[in-house]
This record gives sequence, structure tokens and C-alpha cells, in this order.
Amino acid sequence: MKKLIALICIFCIGLAGYTEPCEEVTQYYEHMFAEKGATSNQVIITNFRNIICKGNVFKISFHCKFKSECAKAGDTVNFDVRDAIYTQEGTLLIPSGSKVVGTIIRIDKQRVPNKNARVYFNFSCLILPNGTTVDMSGKPCTCDGSLKEGAWMTAGKLAASTVGLGCVGAGAGVGFAFIPNPAKIGTGLAIGIPIGCTVGLITGLVTPGLKYHAKAGEIVELILCEPLSLPKPCK
Repeated sequence: MKKLIALICIFCIGLAGYTEPCEEVTQYYEHMFAEKGATSNQVIITNFRNIICKGNVFKISFHCKFKSECAKAGDTVNFDVRDAIYTQEGTLLIPSGSKVVGTIIRIDKQRVPNKNARVYFNFSCLILPNGTTVDMSGKPCTCDGSLKEGAWMTAGKLAASTVGLGCVGAGAGVGFAFIPNPAKIGTGLAIGIPIGCTVGLITGLVTPGLKYHAKAGEIVELILCEPLSLPKPCK
């Protein structure tokens, strides 16, 4: 009987010391700094983690130089988070020195007429400086979710083609002008330059577009396709 009473007492003492595990509770909402193309800037702060909501945008940069003609679908490419990412309210979300791993899911090669190459990435992993790996889902924040050479590079290609063949046309025009009469050089130029430039522009438009090249450190804007759950920094 004494043993039974002792066991009951021990059981009761155990119940008195038992507490329910702590549940996750949303503490407050904060906000990312606005970036062009973002569809959200909300961040959820809980007692366990910081959650960057779907549609937020932040900047990453190529770790090494990249050339689309040297890559293929399935390759992984490393990106850097050069500057720490904070909320407007001052909460540290992603420390400086973190890495983002991107997987190439598709490459559209440059095509005729003047169609630039496009590279499609899935940003699937964030690696924090302490080695913690966080799953994520993101893509480039562009109209079609791809990376390609910009309008200025395309315009530069067309300008180079136009000017180059314009010079050839000018030379040909001068040459033809010299045959009958050297005094007609001006006429030759007037004929040769427009023809050369026109041919150059047309040639630039009907040739294949540009390959996609990026320098080490070149900035890419990443948009989250799903919420990014981050562990709270150790204090």
C-alpha cells in the first residue's frame, strides 16, 4: 500500500512539472524595401522564424562569369548576397556573404531574326554564412522569368553592323566615283553610305541574336515564387 501511494505521488509530481510545447505565434509584420517588379513587401515575424512572403524581390549577383553557350539545362550556378538584407524596421533577414544556388531549367539559344538567347533559372537553395541550408523557390524578376542581353546590347549590335557596312558602302561608292571622274567622290559617298547603312541594318536584323553573357558580380533581381522561411539569427 505504501508503495502504491509513493507511485501515485511521483506521478502527480511529474504531471505538475509538465508543460505543453511552445507553439509558433505570429508576433508582428514587417516590410522589405520596395523593389521594382515586387508584388509584395511583407515579412512575417514569428517566435521561431522570419518569413519573407511570396512576391518579394531582392538582389543577388553572379559568383563567376557566365556564358550561355557554355551552359546547359541542369547545371547549377552560384550567386552571392553581397549586402545584408534587412526589413525597413531593422530586422536582419539574410546576412551578407550568403549564397544562392540556381539551377538552369532551360536555355533558348539565339535565333534568326535577331532573337537573343534566354536562360531560365530556378533559385532553389539559400546557404547562410554559418552553413545552414534553406530551401527556397525563386526566379529572375523579368517579364518572362529569363535572363537575356538588354536592349542596349542589341542596339549596339545593330549600330555596329549598320556603321560597319556603311563604311564599306562609302568606300565602294568612292571607288566607283573615281572610275569615270575623281570629281564625283561626293556623289559616290552620297550613294554608297545610304546603301551600305541600309544593308548593314537589314543584315543586323536578320542575323542571329546575342548570346547571354554575365560578368562576375553582375546583379540579378530574384523574385520569390513561394514564401522563404528563415531561422532567427542566434543571439
